[in-house]
Amino acid sequence: MRVWAAILALALLVLPARAEEIVLGLSSDEVAITATFDGSDILIFGAVKRAAPAPQPAPLQVIITVSGPLQPLTVREAGRRLGIWVNTAAVEVDAAPTFYAVATTGPLDRILRDTEDLRHSVSIPRAIRAVGNDVGNREDFLQALIRIRTEEGRYQMLEGEVDFEQETLFRTEVGLPANLTEGEYATRIFLTRDGRVVDTYEASIYVRKVGLERWLYALAHEQPLLYGLMALALAMLAGWGASLGFRALRG
Repeated sequence: MRVWAAILALALLVLPARAEEIVLGLSSDEVAITATFDGSDILIFGAVKRAAPAPQPAPLQVIITVSGPLQPLTVREAGRRLGIWVNTAAVEVDAAPTFYAVATTGPLDRILRDTEDLRHSVSIPRAIRAVGNDVGNREDFLQALIRIRTEEGRYQMLEGEVDFEQETLFRTEVGLPANLTEGEYATRIFLTRDGRVVDTYEASIYVRKVGLERWLYALAHEQPLLYGLMALALAMLAGWGASLGFRALRG
């Protein structure tokens, strides 16, 4: 066993170091959702560690993605039939991130080749997995999904929002909306040169409900009958309180 460990250590010593590597930092690796939560900003920063002088002439670029938990969903198209709006077509999406942000040092199509985007699923359309659908206008459905979630702030394309000083230090801020889904938010950083990925780094941000929000969420999922009775009692109490208020105003 010791002989194999010594051979492995020796192999690691003789392996060539990567020319450029990412050293990452996060302002926070956890976001707490409370009853008054209205969004949060995450600062992502880091540096590029070099084993040799930077190659020339193609400049180094940085791409940062933050992806929320993946969920399946159905995208439907509504049409008017005999004066009534009904669902006329639908596309099943196998997995779509509940939140997705892409921040870059420049236009994404200039700093990342399409083959690299396909390999690493960096852009928003590539991050959505929709396979096995035979609908002719499937891309239209996916673009509609992206448009709706972009308007809600859940999908963000932040081109040119990464500050990159002397190709060494980088930083950006990603705004998380109030309607966050609990779970692990995967953060990825890509270094690219001439459109090719030269190094990657991954970290995680955890989003959790705390306090009253957490208690209500757990009650609704673990004891739905009790949660329903409590909600009914609160509604009756609110109605009774409103009735007393109106009577007092009239009297």
